[in-house]
Amino acid sequence: MNFDFSFLPLAEQAAENGQGSPWMMMIPLLLLIGFMFIMSGRQNKQQKQHQKMINELKSGDDVLTEGGIFGTITNVKDDRFIIRTADNTKFEIAKAFVKIKVNKDEDSEKKA
Repeated sequence: MNFDFSFLPLAEQAAENGQGSPWMMMIPLLLLIGFMFIMSGRQNKQQKQHQKMINELKSGDDVLTEGGIFGTITNVKDDRFIIRTADNTKFEIAKAFVKIKVNKDEDSEKKA
């Protein structure tokens, strides 16, 4: 099977010069692999930070869930939190669905 790479400027130039170097074709692949390693490293770092934040949460902390619900943790279980929202409505949520811890001090500064 022969593929026509003449639409690529580097391939066209190499074909004109008669120097079809296989290394020139590997450069984009190597760049893509390097980019993937960098991105996976960043994702692992964010995942570790999120897990650390989840492990540090305790009763009384204000949180924001992935669904956009603000609430206060009233109880911590092995795999979930019990969260109280407005009007003393309580529900259980898996620990992984807590997005961020909300600082009460930041909220009061924004309102002022």
